[in-house]
Amino acid sequence: MPRLTPQEIQEIQRYLEEDKPLPEKYRYLLFEDPREVELVWNGKTNSVCNVALPFQIIEQVDEPRSEAFETGDLFAVDKRGRQQDGWSNKLIWGDNKLILSSLKNGPMREEIERQGGIKLIYIDPPFDVGADFSIDIEIGEDTFTKNPSIIEEIAYRDTWGKGADSFISMIYERFKLLRDILSENGSIYVHCDRRTNNYIKTILDEIFGVSNFRNEIIWKRKTGRGITTQNPTNYGVQTDTIFFYSKNKTIYFSNPLKPLRQDYIDEFYRHIDENGRRYRIDNLASPSYSPTLKYEYKGYKPPEKGWAISIEKMIEWDKLGKLYFPKKKDGRIQRKRYLDENEGEFVQNLWDDINIVSAHADERIDYPTQKPETLLNRIINASSKGGDIVADFFCGSGTTAAVAEKLGRKWIATDLGKFAIHTTRKRLLGVQRELKKAGKPYRAFDVLNLGKYERQHYVAVNQDLREEEKLRQREAKEQAFKELILRAYHAEPVEGFTTYHGKKSGRMVVIGPVNLPVTRLFIEEVILECRKNRVVNVDILGFEFEMGLFPNILEEAKSKGINIAPKYIPADVFDKRAVDKDQISFHDAAYIEICPLYKNNEVAVELTNYSVFYSQDSFAEVESKLKPGGSKIIVQRGQITKLTKDKNGIIRKEVLTKKWTDWVDYWAVDFDFESKREIIARKDIATGEITEEWTGDFIFENEWQTFRTKKDRTLELKSVFHSYNGSTGRKKIAVKVVDILGNDTMRVIDISVGKK
Repeated sequence: MPRLTPQEIQEIQRYLEEDKPLPEKYRYLLFEDPREVELVWNGKTNSVCNVALPFQIIEQVDEPRSEAFETGDLFAVDKRGRQQDGWSNKLIWGDNKLILSSLKNGPMREEIERQGGIKLIYIDPPFDVGADFSIDIEIGEDTFTKNPSIIEEIAYRDTWGKGADSFISMIYERFKLLRDILSENGSIYVHCDRRTNNYIKTILDEIFGVSNFRNEIIWKRKTGRGITTQNPTNYGVQTDTIFFYSKNKTIYFSNPLKPLRQDYIDEFYRHIDENGRRYRIDNLASPSYSPTLKYEYKGYKPPEKGWAISIEKMIEWDKLGKLYFPKKKDGRIQRKRYLDENEGEFVQNLWDDINIVSAHADERIDYPTQKPETLLNRIINASSKGGDIVADFFCGSGTTAAVAEKLGRKWIATDLGKFAIHTTRKRLLGVQRELKKAGKPYRAFDVLNLGKYERQHYVAVNQDLREEEKLRQREAKEQAFKELILRAYHAEPVEGFTTYHGKKSGRMVVIGPVNLPVTRLFIEEVILECRKNRVVNVDILGFEFEMGLFPNILEEAKSKGINIAPKYIPADVFDKRAVDKDQISFHDAAYIEICPLYKNNEVAVELTNYSVFYSQDSFAEVESKLKPGGSKIIVQRGQITKLTKDKNGIIRKEVLTKKWTDWVDYWAVDFDFESKREIIARKDIATGEITEEWTGDFIFENEWQTFRTKKDRTLELKSVFHSYNGSTGRKKIAVKVVDILGNDTMRVIDISVGKK
């Protein structure tokens, strides 16, 4: 270790006293660091997120369509689930940095290790700086473009807009976490393109090691920009890059076979035998021959080094007509290799036999970054075995999870976008239905998030401080957070009230708790203060609302002369940049109307109404920007409207959501809600101790569901009848509706089964 100067020692002491990280140069001065390659950028740090937030199970899908269960099914012994070997697949919504850190440091790590660890990671991170993350959604004969959530836009597009440094910092920390959660004999495939290849390759070399670089796969897409039309300034783009790395030298790998190319067939299988079968001619000589195998066969002399084939094998092949005898006796006997016996050729690192997802493909769901299933099929088959865990932390449309399910792998899939999670959920349900219909096995999957614990993380304080200091910091953070929400909501703060936090346009504003749902008790306290101060209009802002709260509590308040407007606080509010840009959109809580249907001791559910109040864009803004002859679809207060401007500048409006069912994309039923408590596990990082606790919530068990697909836009409005197998009395039924924009709402009702 080199000797430190007095100035350097003083600088180190100052950084330690101020509890600040040491500058990067001291890594080389204080420690030996044998890195061969390293990418350096402004603000680089080796610190990695190390939180361990509990995962919340918000939905559990054990069985796709309960009425389809057959007694002859492979899993007839377990009608309720597919948690084989103690494992359910996992679909997780949230920031993958926090998810990865929680998988690494939390109790789920042990659950994963019991299953053999994560053997394969495939990721296709958004690498296009100018990418459009909007989603096209079909509304009748038209298409509505859903803008990305602000948190997605900030996390991706705005991050890159700041330059390469911010993108590299984002991906670098995630790669370090990915390596940490990968099993010791695991592999990772990273899909990228020419704009980020150089950065990604250097980062992967640094984190995984140059010696663990396996290959650079070039995927040649059949179509691409500049292929069918001439680009006057550049070559056309036909390829993407997939970097293949391992965590260590020992990995599982089985090179898959692919069908022979036609030019290969034409070149090598050009001979035809008497039966019309095509064959090629292979030499039988081998440099590893044994001198004892020198012999003549049917008068043909062996070559100088002989045949490395036994006499018995020669006789066997001869009987099958698989030997080629030359016209001259001094020629070499060779083997006929028939085309119809060839299973294919081994895959090389140029993948030019996989097409992009065509416009008419069954698997196409019109997701912007969707990759073909054949691509993931090859990767998963090559680098994992049946029962292994495969993970994708930028899952998008869910291709990795869908292919893993079909191939009998366990899987973990995560995404920051709520719409991506909804798209993947529907896709996986479709895969389950296909497998079930074919009599093949499949697994349950859970839909999870970090929920209120992620929100707690944003306002957390240093736990090493004294209690009074922690209390002071917590109060200061909560106050700053409320001020941020009020600013985002364009409300002015007020003081001197028990429940009110602000005021906007003659309405009082109440902010619900960060780490808890808005409950009936909370709203009742608001109603009491409204009556005390003769307030008749109040907006209640909340991240979550207690299940079954609406519309009953609103009707109760209305009967007392109080108009309550519940509104969701979007997760975007945690990013101050989104607030500063005035990009936060609050929308009213939707509500569901359902009707129970009875038949003997069985109960079904009919969906009778769904009200939504989502808004995107404004009429005035769109009208001013719309060019003559153009059209634009916008949504305001739950109405999707198409604006068209003719050549004379006259605007015409056409409402596309003509009935409430146009908003419903998916709905599901739990016929016995509150039968399964939500238990979360916490791990103390210092002691390693794991504790479990009931959150007070219940898991929504998805027992029946119906949803729209790209090819089938129909939607059932009545569920099947559900039998309680003789159980009578009061039950709770929960219904979850997901709208066409990916927002979900739940309603819980009480029913009576059997004797009343």
